[in-house]
Amino acid sequence: MSIERYKEQTPALGKDVFVHPAATVIGEVELGDGVSVWPGAVIRGDVNFIRIGRGSNIQDCSVLHVSHKSASDPHGAPVVIGRNVTVGHSVILHGCTIGNDCLIGMGAIVMDKAVLQDKVLLGAGSLVPEGKVLESGWLYLGRPAKALRRLSDEELAYFEYSARHYMQLAAEYR
Repeated sequence: MSIERYKEQTPALGKDVFVHPAATVIGEVELGDGVSVWPGAVIRGDVNFIRIGRGSNIQDCSVLHVSHKSASDPHGAPVVIGRNVTVGHSVILHGCTIGNDCLIGMGAIVMDKAVLQDKVLLGAGSLVPEGKVLESGWLYLGRPAKALRRLSDEELAYFEYSARHYMQLAAEYR
């Protein structure tokens, strides 16, 4: 695993965190308890911070990056991910906020200052434009992502299942 310091910032890892040897975590990054980061994933908190909540998983080849602070944008755009979030393979999250209990499908892209509220399912290959807010309890799909329908109880329960499954899988790799 590559845990790298950037300037004065070293990633902070909670309990039972799994970072695959082929993943890279750089700079001002906080991984909550039980987080897993899979092969080829890059989490780069160099010009702003990244926080990933308990039980979340960042799957193979996903990229998490941030936007810098400036005079015109004093906060920039960090990445904040809630609890029990599944980030599918080859997802790009750039300077966005993801609520608790979300699933982001393979190849999706979420741009600066976009927000996924709690319990959002973002379909594979979707694009969430800068600043867009996706409301809780909905399936979103498309480029740009649009609300398709409300989530079923079974789909809502799947968020916890997926997070738990990846915590168990990570334990097998340790």
